[in-house]
Amino acid sequence: MAIGSDQVGNAAVTTARVALVGNPNTGKSTLFNALAGLNVRTGNYAGVTIEKKIGRCSVGTRTIELVDLPGTYSMAPRSPDELVAVEVLTDDLENEPPVEVIVCVVNAAQLQRNLFLVSQLLELGKPTVIALNMYDAIDSRGITIDVDRLSAQLGIDVIPTSASKRRGIAELKQAIEKHLVDPGPAPARERTLPESFYDVCGDFRESLLSGACTTGPSATAETALPDDYLIQRMLLDRGGESERRVIRRLGGGVLPPLMAARQKLATAVGDPIDMECNARYAWAKTKLDGVIGQTGRASSEITDRLDSVLTHRIGGLVCFVLVMLLIFQSIYAFSSIPMDMIDGATGFVSDSVSSMMAPGMLRSLLTDGVIAGVGGVLIFLPQIALLFFFLAVLEDCGYMARAAFLVDRVMTLFGLSGKSFLPMMSSFACAVPGVMATRVIENRRDRFATIMVAPLMSCSARLPVYLLLIGAFVPATKFLGGWLSMPAIVLMAMYMVGVLTAIPVAWILKKTILRGEVAPFVMELPEYKVPAIRVVLSRVWEASLAFVVRAGTLIFAASIVIWFAGYWPGDHTRQYELETQLETIAEDSPEAELIQLALQTESADLLEGSALGRVGHAIEPAVRPLGWDWKIGVGAIASFPAREVIIATLGTIYSLGGDADEEGLAGAMRASTHPDGSPVYTIPVALSIMVFFALCAQCVSTLLVIRRETNSWSWPILSFTYMTVLAYVGALVTYQVGSRFF
Repeated sequence: MAIGSDQVGNAAVTTARVALVGNPNTGKSTLFNALAGLNVRTGNYAGVTIEKKIGRCSVGTRTIELVDLPGTYSMAPRSPDELVAVEVLTDDLENEPPVEVIVCVVNAAQLQRNLFLVSQLLELGKPTVIALNMYDAIDSRGITIDVDRLSAQLGIDVIPTSASKRRGIAELKQAIEKHLVDPGPAPARERTLPESFYDVCGDFRESLLSGACTTGPSATAETALPDDYLIQRMLLDRGGESERRVIRRLGGGVLPPLMAARQKLATAVGDPIDMECNARYAWAKTKLDGVIGQTGRASSEITDRLDSVLTHRIGGLVCFVLVMLLIFQSIYAFSSIPMDMIDGATGFVSDSVSSMMAPGMLRSLLTDGVIAGVGGVLIFLPQIALLFFFLAVLEDCGYMARAAFLVDRVMTLFGLSGKSFLPMMSSFACAVPGVMATRVIENRRDRFATIMVAPLMSCSARLPVYLLLIGAFVPATKFLGGWLSMPAIVLMAMYMVGVLTAIPVAWILKKTILRGEVAPFVMELPEYKVPAIRVVLSRVWEASLAFVVRAGTLIFAASIVIWFAGYWPGDHTRQYELETQLETIAEDSPEAELIQLALQTESADLLEGSALGRVGHAIEPAVRPLGWDWKIGVGAIASFPAREVIIATLGTIYSLGGDADEEGLAGAMRASTHPDGSPVYTIPVALSIMVFFALCAQCVSTLLVIRRETNSWSWPILSFTYMTVLAYVGALVTYQVGSRFF
């Protein structure tokens, strides 16, 4: 069935829908990107918060809409993500076109385990193609697969692919095209379970048709009944989503015949869950007869040896800490040159604008507002790109899954499971996808607890704040012969602040409003592999582009607002006269030094008398116990929509105040003093600011996503309140204790 058409020349080209489904860690998303390229759009499925990713590509003369479904281990949904995948595949999701072809992505190295899902898909009776992905990796494991024999025994096309290397993509498209051009009769539904099970399903359907279910709107009409597949899932998944869907459709009258059918099934086959698992794995073993061979020493031995160290109860945690330290040290070691280049480019642009324009409001807006604000944030792009590079490498090589396994036993003690680790790790990049990633958690209480603590992870928006303050005020003391430095240790400590705070917060939530047992954590550990450069660089590019776009929109707008608030009201005539005089005399003359001093005094007076200065002085009593002056307080207040705005705010404030020097914002902050001549910024003050930003809920986007995911304003309000209180108390304790030692 076509879902649309495009006109190409004189021929109508129909658009068909193809679904991409598979277990997690099979390379499904990489294959999706290889098929769809850049022609991808995202949105939400109607009526739910689950995001859908749809790509368009051509297969022969046909155009297809390729739907990247959430990863799932089976067709028995236990989480919102898995439920959407099942509803799309069974054409049971409102306002979604039917799926014409299913592409199941299978890990070639885990074939028998992945065939469990394949057996369920074949019961849908839809054209199905298997993408035997990561096919190139089986050679290193000493494994051979007879693809033709596997295809013949399954009765469907099996295409070897390597998504990361773009191999097998053309052949996969041809297999999809074959089903679209000549679909033929509907394929027979595979019967992988015992016949006695299907007999019980038939009796159950007959009981519904005979009128036992009468409370639904069309309960006795055959068209209102679920199809055979949904009836089977009702009997297998006690209390699952399949049961709830049918009850919503037919009414509560379906329950008596359902209970009777389940009792009959238990008598015939025993525990339905055990029966299904045993039958499907037995089916998979039969289909793989003569398919898999062993040619030599498998690399799984190497994997086992690595895991004996990296997943060790104690040694694994030590390795994890060392890996994190290495990452943070590398961020400082490799980013200085590109940062200096960006800083030089920013200074060049600012000087060029100043040389082309006379002193006045417009020049102040461009140099003190836009360039000082946006440029002050963009300088941290190299370090953010490096952070994402290392995270992408760790994820693609298979280490992140080990880290989740490693921390599961620790997280269980405080009410969370290893499933919470992956959303929390995503939050180190950005809390928005981190909160959305909690959909993989089946238990509602565990999911909401993870949503509440995920924003505590230090996202990329906090990184510029850390880097600015650490670079300006933390001494670059070297350890271990120069392999480790004090800035790297402090940076890692700032990331650990959120992690360590999340532990008691999660424990309190699970002991009070989200009381309940921790759900068991089961996760497949992928094989170690060499990271695909294309995949890693693609993730770094996407993250860097998102940061630049954010700096070019939100921070640009914030810089203008802050500039205006710091510029108005006030008579700037005297300031412009001094700037004009300064440009007409030699920079190293005694007169220039006097004019520069007068200009700084005039600028500072104008800033304190502006709307921004008045607000700052009004809130100063509240922030003084933290060691802050009014400028820092204004920066913190302005940053509640987005954390990184503080960099732009301080850059604008110090430029307007005439404090900017050849060292940029960091130099202006080091030179800043109180009226009594004491420095504004000390190590305790810098640590206090960093702790505040590590804990505070300063991201409107995250709060809105929490509202959407929980379907309530109570949770984002709770998140904002407790995080803001934590941030203030944490900053207060940090400054007061730190002042005793520094």
